[in-house]
Amino acid sequence: MRIVFAGTPEAAVPSLRRLAASAHEIAAVVTRGDAPLGRKRRLTPSPIAQAAAELGLPTIKADRLATEATQRIAALKPDLGVIVAYGGLVREPLLSTPLHGWINLHFSLLPRWRGAAPVQRALMAGDAETGAAVFQLVAELDAGDVFEEIRHLIRAGETAGDLLATLADDGADLLARVVDGIAEGTARAVPQAGEVTLAPKLTLDDGLLRWDDPRDALLSRLRGVTPEPGAHTTIDGTRLKVIAAGAAPIDAPRLAPGVLAVHDKAVLAGTATDPVELVTVQPAGKGAMAAGDWWRGLRTDRPELGR
Repeated sequence: MRIVFAGTPEAAVPSLRRLAASAHEIAAVVTRGDAPLGRKRRLTPSPIAQAAAELGLPTIKADRLATEATQRIAALKPDLGVIVAYGGLVREPLLSTPLHGWINLHFSLLPRWRGAAPVQRALMAGDAETGAAVFQLVAELDAGDVFEEIRHLIRAGETAGDLLATLADDGADLLARVVDGIAEGTARAVPQAGEVTLAPKLTLDDGLLRWDDPRDALLSRLRGVTPEPGAHTTIDGTRLKVIAAGAAPIDAPRLAPGVLAVHDKAVLAGTATDPVELVTVQPAGKGAMAAGDWWRGLRTDRPELGR
């Protein structure tokens, strides 16, 4: 088939590479425009734009799939549109432009976690399992019939970055199977069934650690916001990023929420239940460092977080 592929972040790259290596033709790659990155805010092509350039594929850069982008895509006469984390909505008439419409690789077990941050929200909620699904794109958000899904048991300590990388790789093979099935006329989609939950885009506030939460809920939040937007707290009114943390040793003493202490060289912080061990932190204006090194340089009479 003749395919138009739309995507933007690194998580979409395995799918593009997998389809580019298949028997199908990538007529064009659609991605969002160059964005300012780094301290110098230098305009940088998206990961998908970079991958498309490496593969020698024509690229359409558009932050919105409006009239101009729709016309350019329609002129390609695609058989199928494929979208993986593009970052924008596909509306009519573009939705109906390809012969077989559009399919979407989504990183959750639909209808759970419809929206922009399914991996992060699954971790923050403490889900034991998640996965990826390929569904037929419709006007309603992530509501189309599902062709196929894969399931993934969430591992202890797995962050959003880890989980998304795994699902991106496994999802690329899933997507390729569905595309082949559509081409062969064997693919069948079924309506979504179950409770709908939403996964809105994360904000900086989602990364704020609440020390009066139970330990497991706090660690689930930390894993869900790592690496982006990142977990953070405060000490003496100054921001502190928490890059890595885990459950404290079983013999660690209970501490009041947010209270810091050292136990057998481990830096502990109290929660509503058992304490957590801070592993890697980043004080304001400094680089990431081991929590023990940070503790030894700490100058405060009240070693307490989030107060």
